[in-house]
Amino acid sequence: MEAAQVSDRDLLAAHASGAPYAFAELLRRHRDHLWQTALRASYSPEDADDSLQDALLSAHRGAAAFRGDAEVRSWLHRIVVNACLDRIRRNKLRRTEPLSEDVADEPRCPRDDYAALEANLLVDAALFALPADQRTALVAVELEGYSITDAAALLGIPEGTVKSRCARGRRRLAAHFRNQ
Repeated sequence: MEAAQVSDRDLLAAHASGAPYAFAELLRRHRDHLWQTALRASYSPEDADDSLQDALLSAHRGAAAFRGDAEVRSWLHRIVVNACLDRIRRNKLRRTEPLSEDVADEPRCPRDDYAALEANLLVDAALFALPADQRTALVAVELEGYSITDAAALLGIPEGTVKSRCARGRRRLAAHFRNQ
């Protein structure tokens, strides 16, 4: 049977049973989503990269513990979010600043893309000004498109908590943009 026809659950079960390429196929299917999740839940691309690596190692090692209560993609998503939150908590203890690159700070893109790039940078900066719990709830609901119920399951918190975190996050974002 071709890999494209095998379900995510079957691939995870095959990986847990020792199949050599099953986990690689899962990563191929979901890497873009997991990378975007890590980027949105982290303070820097470097932290996102490290968190994603930690999450994938955790998923690789813990595949046998998958209970099947959720979809494999949701399970992976939650592991990535948790790894990002863990890294944020660790970084609060020892704040670091990345070294500057020797390259120019200006992005290399056509002139028309500057407005979109600036808007993305402003939104990212505003998101990163939020507390981690509000940011992850807002990212799951507003940017990833999960329903309140699905976001609650992903984050492992009650639906009401997702709603309140999103509401508080939206208020903070609105105040942030009003003050600019």
